[in-house]
Amino acid sequence: MDLNFSNLNNLWASVLIETLARLGLQAAVICPGSRSTPLTVALARHSQIKTIPILDERSAAFFALGLAKSSGLPTVLVCTSGTAGANFYPAVIEAYQSAVPLIIFTGDRPPELRDCHSGQTIDQIKLFGNFAQWFSEMATPIASVEMLRYARQTMVQAWRRSQFPQQGVVHLNCPFRDPLAPIDDGSVLHLKNEITADFFAGIQPQPKAAFSTDILPIEVWKNYSRGLIIAGVDAPADPEGYCQAIAQLSGYLSFPVLAEALSPVRNYAHYFPQGLVTTYDFMLRDQAQAEALQPEIVIQIGALPTSKVLRAWLEKQQIQTYILSERADNVDPLHRPHQHLAVNLRFFKYLDIFPDNQKGLAYFGLWQSQQNKIQSKIEAIFQGEIKLREGAIAYHLSRHLPAQTAVFLANSMVVRYAEFFWQLNAKQILPYFNRGANGIDGTLSTALGIAENHSPCVLLTGDLALLHDTNGFLTLSKFTGSLTIIVVNNQGGGIFEMLPIAAAQDVFEDYFATPQTVQFSKLCDLYGVAYHKIQTKIDLIQACENLPSQGVQLLEITTDRHQDIAWLKNLLQGFQITRN
Repeated sequence: MDLNFSNLNNLWASVLIETLARLGLQAAVICPGSRSTPLTVALARHSQIKTIPILDERSAAFFALGLAKSSGLPTVLVCTSGTAGANFYPAVIEAYQSAVPLIIFTGDRPPELRDCHSGQTIDQIKLFGNFAQWFSEMATPIASVEMLRYARQTMVQAWRRSQFPQQGVVHLNCPFRDPLAPIDDGSVLHLKNEITADFFAGIQPQPKAAFSTDILPIEVWKNYSRGLIIAGVDAPADPEGYCQAIAQLSGYLSFPVLAEALSPVRNYAHYFPQGLVTTYDFMLRDQAQAEALQPEIVIQIGALPTSKVLRAWLEKQQIQTYILSERADNVDPLHRPHQHLAVNLRFFKYLDIFPDNQKGLAYFGLWQSQQNKIQSKIEAIFQGEIKLREGAIAYHLSRHLPAQTAVFLANSMVVRYAEFFWQLNAKQILPYFNRGANGIDGTLSTALGIAENHSPCVLLTGDLALLHDTNGFLTLSKFTGSLTIIVVNNQGGGIFEMLPIAAAQDVFEDYFATPQTVQFSKLCDLYGVAYHKIQTKIDLIQACENLPSQGVQLLEITTDRHQDIAWLKNLLQGFQITRN
C-alpha cells in the first residue's frame, strides 16, 4: 500500500493513485508543472505504475493515446493548471472518436483563487466539453476518513466510466491548496490508524461487460444467398480471436468478407481458407460489375472502410445492414436502414458448427473470382516495377515485415495506399491508426506510445504528418521500445493532389500542398535518431526484414507526388469500365 502521510494533499493524491493501481492501472504520462505536484509524486513513487515524463502536453497526450491503444487499458495523463490541459484537446478528441480509454487529471487552484487573476489559472470545468464521456470536479482535499472514501470511490467510478458504456475519456479536475510538495507537516498523521489495508478491501480489476449472442438473428441471415460481411476500421483488444470469430461467421454463412487494411483481418488470412476480398475499391469502379455484386444484406463490423467507392456503392443501394459493435455510438454515416447489435465477436468462435450455407456459395464465388484477377494484376505491377513508388511501400511492408510487428499508419495518402495495396498475409501484423478524427496531429507521439508497449513497431507517415509532431522526439530519452519511422518525403500533402483544388495552380502549392524544406538527416542528427536513405525497393525490403530490437531509426523515401498521383489515377481509371 503506497500511501504518503506527509501532508493532506499528498495523502489525498496517493489514495487516488493507489485505488487506480488496484483497479489495474499500469502506466501514466506526466507533464511537468506545480499545481499537479501531489499527483505527480504519488504516481512517480508508486511501485506498480510505469510513469513517463513528457515536456510537451500535446505530444504527451498522443503518447498516452498510443499506450492506451496498444494495452487496451486506461492510461492516466497528468498536467498542471492553466493552458496545459488545453494542449490535450486534439488527443482527447481522437480518443473520444476512436473509443480509447484515458483518465485525465488536471491540477487546479482552489475555488478562492479562481476568477481573480491568480497566475496560471483558467476555467477548467468541463474543459473538454462533450469529448469527455465523464467529468468530475474533485473536492478540495479535506482531512477526514469520510472524504478519503469519497476520493477512493470517485476513482472507482472514473475507471468504470472510462470503459463503459464504451471506452473513452474521463476528466478529473483536481484543486489543491498549498503545500503541494510532500513536506511533512503532521496534519494527517492522526489518520494512519484509520487508513489500513482494509480501506482498499474490494478494490480490484473489474471484468468487462459480456454481450450475449441471443440478440443475433443468425438463423435469419442464413436464409440469404447474397450476404456480405464488411470487416471495417477496427482495433480489437484481441485481434486473433476477433479474426477467428469473423472467419467462423463467414464460413457458417458462406458470406464473403471485405477486409479493410485498418482491420487486423488482412494479416490473419490463414483463418480464411475460403478467401478474403481486398480489391473491392477496384472492382466496384466497373458499373456493370458493381450491379452484379449487389447483396441482399450487409453485416458491418467496425467503422466503414476508407474507400469512397465502397461507401458510394453502399449508400446508393440502402440495403438492410446489421452493425455489430460493442460501441454505443453511430458508425453509419450513410444513414442506411440498419440495426445496431451490441455484441462481443468472440462469441462467434463458440458457435456450434453447422453445414455451410450452400445458397451463398455462388455469390461468394463472384467476389473471389474478381479478387483473384485484380490481385494478380497488382502483383504483376509491383513485381515488375523497378522504381519505388508511394503505393508500393504498403505492398512491400505487408509482404516483408516480421511476424507480429505493430504498424502505425498515418492519415492522408498513407492510409489510402494501404487500403489499395496492403496484401493478405498470415503474419499477425497489428495495424494501428488515428482514424477517429482522421487528423495528422500527434502522429509520431502516438506511434512512440504504441512502440513502448509493442515492439518492434513501424510508423509509415508522410512528411507533413511527421513534421507536425516533431516535439514527439523529446520523448526519446525515456523511450524503451523499438520504432522504425518510414517517412515518405514528397514535399507536401499528396492527398490534395487527389482533390479538385489541385487545378487551381495559383494557390495550390503554397496554401494546400504546403511543401517544406526540412532536411530529415539533420533533424535526426538534432535528436540523435539513426537515419537511412531508402533508394530502391531492395533497400526497403532489407530494412523491413531487419528491424532493430531497440531505439528509433528513420528511413526516408523521396518521391514525386505529382508523378505518383498521376500513376495512381491512371491505374484506377483502368477499372472504370461501364458495360451496356
